[in-house]
Amino acid sequence: MKFQSYYKMLAPQTANENCVAHNGSLIPIPGRDVMVQSWYQGGISIFDWTDPAHPKEIAFFDRGPIDGTQMGNAGTWSAYWYNGYIYSSEIGRGLDVLELQPGGLISANEIAAAKLVHLDYFNTQDQPKLTWPASFVVARAYVDQLERSSGLSAERLKAVRQELARAEKSHGQARRDALTQLATALGQDASASSDRAKVEKLTAVVTELVNTAATGAQ
Repeated sequence: MKFQSYYKMLAPQTANENCVAHNGSLIPIPGRDVMVQSWYQGGISIFDWTDPAHPKEIAFFDRGPIDGTQMGNAGTWSAYWYNGYIYSSEIGRGLDVLELQPGGLISANEIAAAKLVHLDYFNTQDQPKLTWPASFVVARAYVDQLERSSGLSAERLKAVRQELARAEKSHGQARRDALTQLATALGQDASASSDRAKVEKLTAVVTELVNTAATGAQ
């Protein structure tokens, strides 16, 4: 193993707030490594470490100190993603339930794709394998990531989105043909892309959708 980087939450803390990294979990966004972490009275920080040498915060929630005049026992003890929401156990102020909102660093499609992962039981220490069903929203999440990384040109991304929309509105053989044509074109895109791995992941999802259409599943 090779050391890559540290991650420290960005928000400054007062002398009356205990702040240290505590319990957290992964957020199942396909194609990215994103984690929600509790920091006691530092609140909650959500950070992307897909590139482990350059982790960065993409969202946060902070209640502030429980007492602005003296140190108190409070703060988020744990923050876990579970079936679409973040549940935070706040020692002094009860339970916080949070929902991600789209912004410049996380798209609506990525959030919707994460919500496709459903677990009947969750213990983050078990580290369950995260899988996503074949879905148009998962494909769109990868397209959003390619836009963010400039992995494909703006013109090509627009065309891919249009082709996905056309395929989704189609049925039967028409859907299979549209998806097969898109998968073939994406395979050609990959060799010239600056984010080849992501194009290949998108191609794999589109290919899964072809197979799903062939069996008649939606």
